[in-house]
Amino acid sequence: FVQEAFDSNWIAPLGPNVDAFEQELAQKVGSKGAAALSSGTAAIHLALRLLGVGRGDRVFCSTFTFVASANPILYQEAEPVFIDSEPTTWNMSPQALERALNDAKRNNRLPKVVIVVNLYGQSARMDEILELCSYYKIPVIEDAAESLGASYANKASGTFGYFGVYSFNGNKIITTSGGGMLVSDDLDALKKARFWATQARDPFPYYHHSEVGFNYRMSNVLAGIGRGQLRALENRVQARRNVFNNYFEAFKGMEGLSFMPEVGFSTRWLTTVCFDFEITGVKPKMVIDALEKENIESRHLWKPLHTQPLFQKHEFYAHSDNVVVSEALFEQGICLPSGSSLTKEEQDRIIDIVKEVVKNKKIVSK
Repeated sequence: FVQEAFDSNWIAPLGPNVDAFEQELAQKVGSKGAAALSSGTAAIHLALRLLGVGRGDRVFCSTFTFVASANPILYQEAEPVFIDSEPTTWNMSPQALERALNDAKRNNRLPKVVIVVNLYGQSARMDEILELCSYYKIPVIEDAAESLGASYANKASGTFGYFGVYSFNGNKIITTSGGGMLVSDDLDALKKARFWATQARDPFPYYHHSEVGFNYRMSNVLAGIGRGQLRALENRVQARRNVFNNYFEAFKGMEGLSFMPEVGFSTRWLTTVCFDFEITGVKPKMVIDALEKENIESRHLWKPLHTQPLFQKHEFYAHSDNVVVSEALFEQGICLPSGSSLTKEEQDRIIDIVKEVVKNKKIVSK
């Protein structure tokens, strides 16, 4: 597909690969249409604009996520309100969302939109979330940047909301090196998104513009990469699930270690593990440092957005009065190496290092 792009001289944004990638992705997930863009962040931004979010509007957003999920709210000069996670999916808590919506209704400050983020390859509890949002007539943007290939209630992650968002950044389960996709059953909205994404150029025989636009379209070359990658999606998902299963079997029975639960069908994009300090005496940084000494990269789980300096003045709703799930996950968890090409031998090295950290800390604590 990439060679076709060069042979036909369709290099810049737009071209046969872009059109085909949109159609093939939409068909894969079961959406009526899709718009190929430069990033998942761009897709969220355009979705917010399409839903009329502007200065002073409130947008509810998952707190346990990467900053790109919430930055577009600020692009639109709107006000983010952050919603905690819940234990069974690690994604948006329906309980916290319900309290936030009830308060907003009472104060006549309902949000314009709710952004639900599906982390680490797994969907949120979309049935409960959609029921709440439907009651208040609030549209949902589903940030499925990390969950392409996952499903919930036999429906593809990213297709529950009015808009869905996927990312093809270099670290995702399939990649175009950089890129994203906006999906929806509203084909007119997607047409408008493409218009805005190509600098909002009006249909004149010369450059004529009546609206603000953006340089957000995906190039034909990158779309070619995406078409090829899409054909390998099921294999990548199975590879990630195999990596998870190897870790799970290796650490099964180790007291104080726990994994992200599975609700629906998870791609296990990243294998995440939590260490209960009271039981293991282990904190995430100890494992991260031990792996780094062997030139192996691992990372903390997402630092909740409501704890970030950028957002510290904004409202936050915890899962319950006594439990802030997102903060506990950040304090206890790490992302282990989870690449689709990770070999069994490489994984065994990682497992041995983690076990050694846990073993040594137990001896010291005694």
